[in-house]
Amino acid sequence: MTGSSALHPLLSGIQSPADLRALPEGQLALVCAELRDFLIRSVATRGGHFAAGLGTVELTVALHYVFNTPEDRLVWDVGHQAYPHKVLTGRRDRLHTIKQKDGLAPFPARSESPYDTFGVGHSSTSISAALGMAVAAQRQGTDRRAVAIIGDGAITAGMAFEALNNAGSLKADLLVVLNDNDMSISENVGAMSNYFARILSGRTYATLREGSKKVLRQMPTVWELARRSEEHMKGMVLPGTLFEELGFNYIGPIDGHDIDTLVRTLRNQRKLKGPQFLHVVTRKGKGYAPAEADPIKWHGPGPFDPASGTIFKEKATGPVFSQVFGQWLCDMAELDPTIIGITPAMREGSGLVEFSRRFPDRYFDVAIAEQHALTFAAGLACEGLKPVVAIYSTFLQRAYDQLVHDVALQDLPVILALDRAGLVGSDGATHQGAYDISFLRCIPNMVLMAPADENECRQMLYTATTLPHPTAVRYPRGTGSGVPIESRMTALPVGRGEIRREGRSGLAILCFGTLLPSALAVAERLDATVVNMRFIKPLDESLTLAVAASHSALVTLEENAIAGGAGSAVAELLAASGMTLPQLLLGIPDRFIEHGSREDCLEAAGLDLAGIALAIEPWWGAQASRHARTG
Repeated sequence: MTGSSALHPLLSGIQSPADLRALPEGQLALVCAELRDFLIRSVATRGGHFAAGLGTVELTVALHYVFNTPEDRLVWDVGHQAYPHKVLTGRRDRLHTIKQKDGLAPFPARSESPYDTFGVGHSSTSISAALGMAVAAQRQGTDRRAVAIIGDGAITAGMAFEALNNAGSLKADLLVVLNDNDMSISENVGAMSNYFARILSGRTYATLREGSKKVLRQMPTVWELARRSEEHMKGMVLPGTLFEELGFNYIGPIDGHDIDTLVRTLRNQRKLKGPQFLHVVTRKGKGYAPAEADPIKWHGPGPFDPASGTIFKEKATGPVFSQVFGQWLCDMAELDPTIIGITPAMREGSGLVEFSRRFPDRYFDVAIAEQHALTFAAGLACEGLKPVVAIYSTFLQRAYDQLVHDVALQDLPVILALDRAGLVGSDGATHQGAYDISFLRCIPNMVLMAPADENECRQMLYTATTLPHPTAVRYPRGTGSGVPIESRMTALPVGRGEIRREGRSGLAILCFGTLLPSALAVAERLDATVVNMRFIKPLDESLTLAVAASHSALVTLEENAIAGGAGSAVAELLAASGMTLPQLLLGIPDRFIEHGSREDCLEAAGLDLAGIALAIEPWWGAQASRHARTG
């Protein structure tokens, strides 16, 4: 067993942070070693987020050792690095179930543990949330502390800086820990930095600093000189001037794998009042050589052999949609020098690795800044370039204002390659692409397409480059039905669907996207007509009305929320045309679908083949009987 007392004698005795705090400080290094070994063994069995968690072992131990959690609030940003936190907070024996159906959530979740003080999944929210908690503690008159732990990638987002700016002016007792894992730190610099961190976080320095300010503020000229001198001195040895200007007392950088320095510095900072900032340097994958060498590859591996570092990959059944997109973008860039590729820090997941290598001058990773990505693309489009923004459906939600005001309102031809549309699986409710049809189809000037297979995805992406309007092509995670992919690119007629099966029963199924094979399978049993709608906006109104006129009932099928989705568009059209035939709208129900495999999520939403058949067959049977009685 990965959690046996023989392998991990100290860790096996920790059921909560209170048990950790009962240990002598001298044993913390051993706890860290056991925790790191446990993570390697546990994640190896099922896969999961890996490199980031290995990098935060010492930081997690130190935070729970110094702070009185859960009374003191720890807010983890994103949550990729929170596996050690879950282990130390009573979930060690269930860690092997993480991301699995009915298992632990992939990220911190308030419903799972009182130690998960804020649910996360999208980045850069921790400082805002922790600031809210700090202000609440201030208003409630408690000594409860709030700590935000944020990575160097997540802190680049605008929301993080908005929160930092606000926090500096509110003067609440907030500690922001910057986990910087993209910076090497030599022993000499590390020792010097650790020394300054201990001095600058100590009570003596804080007392002198605040006391001197009170005196010197009475002498404006001397005060300004002293202030500038202090910031200059700190700026020479520490990269903290920016955070000081925002109103924080900056400490660091310190070695994030030195448990003794971490504990001493955090103890000092817990006693200080007002906004505090601790800069901690860590290494992703720390303690596991393959993950240290390639933290991107080991960000979220599947099951692997811990001894050899071999990741066991599932047998490929064909290219995944992100690969289809990546190949299309490279092919398109060869033909059209105005094509530009943009991603908000999702190069690997979106299939842009090859494009970034072949066309580096046309590739832009704008970091975790979805809002900027859309408006940046709008600016490019204003000057005649063809920007293609590769973005997950769940992350496009963060740039909705920019999509409406900066792109669609100006009718700019920005192309959205909308990856992970629909149910994504193991990353759970925070990452399901369940709403993009609903929030895109209501925007004027938008064109929205949903391919039924990989080849149609390629042709739709090409079609988008021929249109003078903002266009989105939504496609799911994983592989499609395995159809051959044509190298030739052909523009599809805009707003036109196609009948894939002619039925005689009187039932028609209008399908939007890759659930088409299930629709065809059910139609075979019921002798129903199946339409591959292709376009959600503009909807193929003439084909929809013709099918409605020649059939006695309609079913719409989509991998999006039913509320406001493609089925709603069909219902609106029929209502406006005065047609009243029975309609069944199938899609994602009005609830959050939790984590599991993609197949588990489809089953939970009733969108696997069995669920679709179970919904359609009895409903159609009742409609057919009613029609027979009244006919």
